Amino acid sequence: MPHHPHPLDPHHDGSVHYVVGDTSVLGGEVTLRVRVPHAEDGTPGATRVVLRAVRDGEPAIGQAEQVSTDAAGAWWEVTLRLVNRLTSYRFLVSRGPDDFRWLTATGVHERDVSDGGDFRISTDHRLPDWVADQVGYQVFPDRFGRTETDAPVPDWAIPCDWDQPVVHKGPDVPYQLYGGTLDGVADHLDQLDLLGATLLYLTPVFEAWSTHRYDAVSFDRVDPLLGGDEALERLAKAAHEHGLRLMGDLTTNHTGQHHDWFLRALADPDAPERAFYRFGEDYTHGYAAWFDIESLPKLDHTSEEMARRLYAGDESVVAHWLRRGLDGWRVDVANMTGRLGGDDLAHAVAQRIRGTIDEVSPDAWLLAEHGHDATADLMGPGWHGTMDYAGFTRPVWCWLNGGAPDGPGLAHGLDYLGLPVDIPVLPGTAAVATMREVHGAMPWASWQGSTMHLDSHDTPRFRTVAGGGTDGGVDLDGVGRELHLVGLGLQMTMPGVPVVFMGDELGLTAVDGEHARTPYPWEHPDTWDRPTFEAYQQWIALRRDHVALRRGGLRWLHAGEDSITYLREHPDETLLVHAVRRPTGAVTLPAGALGPDASLATVVGVDAEMAGGTVTLPGATGVCVHRVG
Repeated sequence: MPHHPHPLDPHHDGSVHYVVGDTSVLGGEVTLRVRVPHAEDGTPGATRVVLRAVRDGEPAIGQAEQVSTDAAGAWWEVTLRLVNRLTSYRFLVSRGPDDFRWLTATGVHERDVSDGGDFRISTDHRLPDWVADQVGYQVFPDRFGRTETDAPVPDWAIPCDWDQPVVHKGPDVPYQLYGGTLDGVADHLDQLDLLGATLLYLTPVFEAWSTHRYDAVSFDRVDPLLGGDEALERLAKAAHEHGLRLMGDLTTNHTGQHHDWFLRALADPDAPERAFYRFGEDYTHGYAAWFDIESLPKLDHTSEEMARRLYAGDESVVAHWLRRGLDGWRVDVANMTGRLGGDDLAHAVAQRIRGTIDEVSPDAWLLAEHGHDATADLMGPGWHGTMDYAGFTRPVWCWLNGGAPDGPGLAHGLDYLGLPVDIPVLPGTAAVATMREVHGAMPWASWQGSTMHLDSHDTPRFRTVAGGGTDGGVDLDGVGRELHLVGLGLQMTMPGVPVVFMGDELGLTAVDGEHARTPYPWEHPDTWDRPTFEAYQQWIALRRDHVALRRGGLRWLHAGEDSITYLREHPDETLLVHAVRRPTGAVTLPAGALGPDASLATVVGVDAEMAGGTVTLPGATGVCVHRVG
């Protein structure tokens, strides 16, 4: 059975509040701190705290010392020397001979547990410092802003008017061309300023035979339909003038079948590009293809020449576009990159991309797309983080699914992020258990370097998941607004980098990823859901204003069926967050869980009450944030 959080559990995490010192120095030392609240009767929560780290593959034991105590609890500290590039550790917390508790990154366990949930420090990780402060905004370039270009319409394209409905089923899906350009994106950066976003993430911009552009015909040129190379440079310049970072999207797993490399490989068996792909009679199309899709031949990462051109070294594609204005890369299908049959070069590829970044632009961010559990790929000097579908999107969807009038799950035929079942409706205890299990299996820096998505260009809109409609338009009636904004509150108050998909702030709906790629309705501001837009402004501003939300640790206090409660702790401030999905009973917590002589000042939402050593958090739907003093 999972251990549900208790407000008086001992706590440690990888944040600066609990790990003091430079975690990037191999052979260096850091101070680990553990907060052990007193029991409800005021007796000490521990008489002994023991560090068990793994050093050179063998457990190493260290005795923590109690360095201070107060009316609410005690602080314990112990020094950890970072002997190995990846160090895992846990704490034994005991009140005496009959008390045996392991404190790991997944919680408190009154039994032996595997090392899979241990805390981890990677000296190789070195997340760029700016990343933790970002609020991202994702743009699908063909559908955000339109300007005139001289580029001829290609034969594969189906030109569409801006207000024409998106086709999301059938063969025409990838070919609808709405005419969005990178200059069109630049023209609307004021909108990102208005929201408070600080990072612009573009889906692919390279020339391709589709509007999603994950079937690139070259990595050397920006699609003329988007304005070409110069338009990307203009956008980078404009974004930086607005104080925005700019992230590109690169496919290292496959190319399009019309890619320059693939055409040369087909034309000449002796061409060097032949080794970039895997050919053979055993493959359906005569070559390995991503999910056996003929138009997407899979790259063979055993080719050193392909690596040199794409990602390894100063002359690679990765390096070239960083020099031309990008501040980082999101890598498409990172979980499958380098994995083909008996080959598993995924970690080597990630490390080589990271090596190129460290050489060319050491302050750049490297983010991996991974649709399920990415933790095994986040341990070494490769990806800084992942799109956190496993640890954020999936549990939030399960908790805030709007459900159907006649039973559990959605009535709209939505699948559960690739699974052919309705999205389940689960209690907050299950959502929190998933979050703790996923995040407990990765280094803290990997969690902080990952992105939180309520949805993306590859998923249904969260507004639809929350029950707000399926027609692809705006949920102006606000049917799904309440649950949508609970999700927004979670997204803006948890560790990681929140990323908003263009149009979510308007209340747009969609039943799948293709449906979600809706042209931004600039000409119809009367259709925007203004309460939702204003809520996005409020929550983004809140995150930017509070360092605890951007860089603080996370301490779970409570998980119930309809509410979850946690602290975000930073040396400069502590915030209490209480989220409720539907009206429920008030949650009461011992005041000592918040610290000695704690007081509360409401920042967002309804007031909490403190009396008689107890904190009472109301059960009204929404997310409340309180400053702990």
